[in-house]
Amino acid sequence: MRSLARFRIILMLGVLMALSPIGARLLAQQEHSPPLNEFGQPDLQGYWSFGTLTPLQRPEHLADKVFMTEQEAEAFEQGVLDNRQAVFEREPSGLDISYNDFWDEWGDGVGDNLRTSIIVSPANGRIPELIPGAVLQRSSSRDDVMSERPARFLLGGISKDGPEDRGLSERCLTGFNTGPPMLPSKYNNNMQLLQFKDHVVIVTEMIHDARIIPLDGRPHLPPEITQWGGNSRGHWEGNTLVVNTRNFTDKMASLSQPYAAWGSAKDMHLEERFRLNDNGSLVYEFTINDPATFVEPIKGILHMRRSPDRIYEYACHEGNYALPGILAGARQAEAAGLSAEQFRE
Repeated sequence: MRSLARFRIILMLGVLMALSPIGARLLAQQEHSPPLNEFGQPDLQGYWSFGTLTPLQRPEHLADKVFMTEQEAEAFEQGVLDNRQAVFEREPSGLDISYNDFWDEWGDGVGDNLRTSIIVSPANGRIPELIPGAVLQRSSSRDDVMSERPARFLLGGISKDGPEDRGLSERCLTGFNTGPPMLPSKYNNNMQLLQFKDHVVIVTEMIHDARIIPLDGRPHLPPEITQWGGNSRGHWEGNTLVVNTRNFTDKMASLSQPYAAWGSAKDMHLEERFRLNDNGSLVYEFTINDPATFVEPIKGILHMRRSPDRIYEYACHEGNYALPGILAGARQAEAAGLSAEQFRE
C-alpha cells in the first residue's frame, strides 16, 4: 500500500509539473529521438546562433532562483531592451565613444531556456572561488591595468610596450566569444556545425575559427603540444555529441570574458555536450574542470537557435590597423613626454 501511495504522489507531481508553464517548457527540452543523417548519427548540422540575453552569472539578488517564469522572462527581456535603447539615444561624450547598440547582436531574448544564468553549477550560478595562487586578471576599455604577462583577457591591455601586452582579441588570436567554451558576447554569436562519418567540424563566425574534431577514438596529442583552442576528441553517447578538449596553451585563461581572465588553461579539461531538444534548439552544455584554477568545476547550459543566415568570414582588422595605431600612439606620447591621459586631451 505504501508503494502504491508513493506511486500516486509521484504521478500527481509529474502531472502538475507538466501542466505548469515551466514544467511544460522543461519537459519539451528533454532528449528525444532526433532525425538521423546519412551516417546514422543524430543530425545536428546547420547554422546556429548562441546569442542570448541570459547572463553568464546569476544576478546576486536572485540568490537560489534557478528558473524564471515565462512572465518574468518577458519582463526581463523588455527591461534589457529598454536599457539598451536608452543607452543608444544618449549623446556621446567628446571622443570617448565606441560602438553603439546598432552594431550589437546579443540576442533578442532567452529563447526556450528560462534559466536565470548560463552557469548552473556551482548551485548559486556564480563563478567559483579561485585556488590560492591562481590569478584573476582584469583589464579596461579605457586605461591599461598593470599585471604580469601573459595578458590572457580578450580586450584591453596591461601596457602598450608591445603587442603581447594587449588582449587576445585585439591581437586577432581568439574571438571574444569562441572559447572554447563558446559564450555569447556583443556580436557574431554564430557557429556552423558540420558532420562527417569520422569527424565533426565546428566553425565559429568570430575569427572564422574551425575546430576539426575526430570521432574515431584516436588519443589526444602529447601534452607538450598545446594549442589556442586545445586538442579536441569527440564521441557519441546516445543522441548526444560529447567533445573533450585538453592541451590548451598557458597563454589562455580557464575562463575568459572581454575584460577579465580567470587562471591559466594549461591544466584545464573541457567537456562539451550537444543535443537537440523537442523545440528544435541545440542544447549546449559545457563543464570546465581545472583544479589548478577553481575550487570546483563550472558547468553551463545555453540553447542555440537555428539561424536562417549563413556565416561569413570575419576579417579581424584590429591586428592590421588598431593594434599598430595603439602602439604608435603610445610612442608619440612618450616622445612628447605626455601621459596617456594628457595625450588623449
